[in-house]
Amino acid sequence: MAPALIGGVLLVASYHSFRLTQLVYWLILLHCIVLMIGAHYTYAEVPLFDGILGSERNNYDKVGHFFQGFVPALLAREILIRKGVVNGKRWLGFIVVSICLAFSAFYELIEWWVALTTGDDAEAFLGTQGYVWDTQSDMGLALLGSISSLLLLSRRHNAQLNKVTR
Repeated sequence: MAPALIGGVLLVASYHSFRLTQLVYWLILLHCIVLMIGAHYTYAEVPLFDGILGSERNNYDKVGHFFQGFVPALLAREILIRKGVVNGKRWLGFIVVSICLAFSAFYELIEWWVALTTGDDAEAFLGTQGYVWDTQSDMGLALLGSISSLLLLSRRHNAQLNKVTR
């Protein structure tokens, strides 16, 4: 739950100085709920995700990794647009997706470091459930999430951004 708690503190601290759009706040809340459910049950044991789609593993962690790209994409997009960091639409999308992939890769490195330090408890934390391609599929889902977010929500996000004082 640490990422959700850290994010909450950052949102409260920046609320008056850099208020985000309502869309981004709602998405962050949804992402926090996904993280908290995973933390409550552990990602490998979330009910309703056991054996879904004929899989032997619990795939709730894949939902979390999709959201790891989906939500940060609009957050990064908003910061880049409002701070005037990127002006071109094509570069904006490329840089947003790159930020999401970098974050996902960094998270996978954190998981690896924790696994090295915890030893036998690593499997419970990682939630790989014996899946050899877990790290790659996690990053692939973050990629898919970031691209999906940009394709599905950019227009709505633009409408809200136009109402916000930059």
